[in-house]
Amino acid sequence: MFRSYLIRACASSLLLASGVALSATSTLADQSILDGSGRDVKVSDTSRILSVGGDVTEILYALRADDKIIAIDSTSQFPGDALQKKTDVGYLRALSAEGVLSTNPSVIIASSDAGPPPVIEVLKSSSVPYVVVPDDKTPEGVANKIRFIAKVVGLEAAGEALAKDVERDFALLAEQRAKITKPKRALFVLSVQSGKATIGGAGTGADAMIQLAGAVNAGASVPGYKPLTDESGVELAPDAILTMQHGGGGMPGDRIKTVPSLAGSPAMKNGEIIEMNGLYLLGFGPRCARAARELMAALYPELVQKKASAAE
Repeated sequence: MFRSYLIRACASSLLLASGVALSATSTLADQSILDGSGRDVKVSDTSRILSVGGDVTEILYALRADDKIIAIDSTSQFPGDALQKKTDVGYLRALSAEGVLSTNPSVIIASSDAGPPPVIEVLKSSSVPYVVVPDDKTPEGVANKIRFIAKVVGLEAAGEALAKDVERDFALLAEQRAKITKPKRALFVLSVQSGKATIGGAGTGADAMIQLAGAVNAGASVPGYKPLTDESGVELAPDAILTMQHGGGGMPGDRIKTVPSLAGSPAMKNGEIIEMNGLYLLGFGPRCARAARELMAALYPELVQKKASAAE
């Protein structure tokens, strides 16, 4: 910390003595950002970015701003080498104010899911600009998230180009979705403990992704992520069950098979259990439309077959 301060002090003195204005490609003119929490945040230096949230980090890498990132959270797993090259400040919902600020960031760009709340309040009241990224799990929301982050780091042109690419991906997805004549009922299972499943209900990222893929969320009658009761499990009768891949240990699909209330569902009878990478599936970053297309292909393989036949 002392060495950093000394270097800055010496550099500033030399520049002032020579009458040269302090400038750098990573130093912006002071800009006021209305962030996702409704706060007006002043940002002037993006030379040392602390990125919190897998989607935030993925967007920064896609904008080629990764050289400015000095630290990330543990959910920032794409690109694959991010956690190997950047300082890891821990899980985004269990941050430590001391751990975050010890990386000496010039700005913190964070997902709205970051926590715990008391720590976030400390970070917001610190001298480091803390920018909350808007969270809107729609095609428009994803594109605008890209534009927002690009504005924060002064890369609006690159952000607009990336957002346009993503919008085109979503347009192609919508064309495919329009071909679905009989939507399936899909249920997202977040976890299983002691034979009880926690599912993704209305308003969750899983709910949004299921709809993007042209299916109906079988758990939409439940708000948020909630444990599934034995009675409701039977009533939901999903055609397909969606879950996240996990590294190591038993496969999620095997654990789902231990849930009694889902045993008689069409999904279980037909072996329709779909596993996808968690960040890819629920990150709502630049790859969101691609992830939705892959989910759609798993739910409706006949659409892929028809497309292949038409191309022959």
